Amino acid sequence: MVLTSIIITISYLFLIGGFVFGFDKVKPFKLEDAPSKTTFSVIIPFRNEVENLPHLLESINELEYPDHLFEVIFVDDASDDASVDLITGFLANVRKDIKVIKNKRISNAPKKDAITTAIHHAKNKWIVTTDADCVLPKYWLDSFDEWIQKTNSKCIVAPITYTYAPNFLDQFQLLDVLSLQGTTIGSFGIHKPFLCNGANFAYEKALFQELNGFEGNTDIASGDDIFLLEKVAKTYPEQLHYLKCENAIVKTRTQPSWKDLVSQRVRWAAKTSAYNNGFGKFTGGIVLLMNGLIILTLLLALLGLFNFKILSYILIIKFNIDFFLIYKSAVFFNQKAVLRNFILGFILYPFFSFYIAFTSLFRTYKWKGRRFKK
Repeated sequence: MVLTSIIITISYLFLIGGFVFGFDKVKPFKLEDAPSKTTFSVIIPFRNEVENLPHLLESINELEYPDHLFEVIFVDDASDDASVDLITGFLANVRKDIKVIKNKRISNAPKKDAITTAIHHAKNKWIVTTDADCVLPKYWLDSFDEWIQKTNSKCIVAPITYTYAPNFLDQFQLLDVLSLQGTTIGSFGIHKPFLCNGANFAYEKALFQELNGFEGNTDIASGDDIFLLEKVAKTYPEQLHYLKCENAIVKTRTQPSWKDLVSQRVRWAAKTSAYNNGFGKFTGGIVLLMNGLIILTLLLALLGLFNFKILSYILIIKFNIDFFLIYKSAVFFNQKAVLRNFILGFILYPFFSFYIAFTSLFRTYKWKGRRFKK
């Protein structure tokens, strides 16, 4: 048991240490106020988002990008609240190119269907996806545009974070997303990208069509971002980039309750068995083993079957490397205040993550009022 613990801990240390190293390899991108050139079609699927849409619509109205260079396509996925009326009412007072279309369901993946439906209507070269519960920074599209002008990108992953309240539930979620963003950025830095978030994701329309969109994974409800990323990473690895720009950070809402958080994380975990990226599977396996090791060795130590001194070394190693990665993310996202809750989050996270992993093996999940199988 001691040898196994050492192997898992060292593997975890080198893995997360690699992400820490890679984080700094992805250099921050600063805007230079270059003339805008790129045309974008912003796609926003939604279902029953009447509470969140006002914040998103306000941020769209405040985008600084030239109106003639972008359109916004809202895709209504069978909403039965006032979401559509809210958007159409907003359109009466703005001159931006915004339309609302109906989702065309053809698979078990409503969000993928919504994006595919919108792309058939999109008139511009670049597709950018986000979610209805997001708030967009005013220089969002400018950031993508200047990056595209300076690189050979075909696909761009961009940063997301949470808006949060000063309660532990929100701050626990923020620590988690900072960890995920740190891992995402770090994986790009070591040329092993495997994570992204559809709330801030851009790619050429022609690339989506060339790769046959979401074909091959439409039986899985979620993963409109990850599975497309896998295709791009395999086909055009040199033209897949992370946009590490503070002007491109999209903010989204935390889950309002522990029940909702568990449901969300089970949905995320349900798609992992279908990943094709070997490094992504390896990373998930090592992280799961490390969290399981913490729980198991703690129980064994309490029963007098494992050395507390060795357990303390394991905890110290994990604590420090986790903190280092999250600290780097917190600095980039200007959210260092959340680190005050790091110790409590560190204690809870192994139990939380292991519960999610175990539950996702057996449980269906509910999403936007619909229930899906794994």
